[in-house]
Amino acid sequence: MASPLFIGFLTTMALIAAIGAQNAFVLRQGIRGEHVVPVIALCTVSDLILIAAGIAGIGAVITAHPTAVTVVKLSGAAFLIGYGLLAARRALRPAGLAPAEQAPTRLVEVLLTAAALTWLNPHVYLDTVVLLGSLANEHHEQRWLFGAGAVAASALWFTSLGLGARKLAGLFANPATWRALDIVIAVVMIGLGTWMALS
Repeated sequence: MASPLFIGFLTTMALIAAIGAQNAFVLRQGIRGEHVVPVIALCTVSDLILIAAGIAGIGAVITAHPTAVTVVKLSGAAFLIGYGLLAARRALRPAGLAPAEQAPTRLVEVLLTAAALTWLNPHVYLDTVVLLGSLANEHHEQRWLFGAGAVAASALWFTSLGLGARKLAGLFANPATWRALDIVIAVVMIGLGTWMALS
């Protein structure tokens, strides 16, 4: 039988690899080469907190209070749609320079955006807290080993995505490529936000 550490790692990697709002933001920051390590750290620490909360039983509390989930869902939907509209505006009204050549965004703004994309997404609670928490607790006394594997997968994913994206910087030296990326980000964000609001 496979180790809970390995199962936690594989399960989390399967959940986290889908393109979503948080991944798109980490990718964009990685390509820009701007505040990448703090963003990776914030995303990883957030997952650590959420996974630990799920293993500790917070998932049961969340599922018992659907009104709280609805409030987070609608807040998250509004934020994602707003962020998507900003990406669409960047794509439709480019400043003439590739983002890497523009004035850098302040660290606090980048971290607030990363935190909002993480904590205002209700799926992070359903996937990370409820689902991973439930799966971890099936391993009883080895549930924290499962959690360690899950956190290791999160750290590896965000580090690879954020630092690996820098290799695409040459491709994104052209502002037209950034416009294409912003169009994709706008479609993903607005689509996720709309689906979230209506689901």
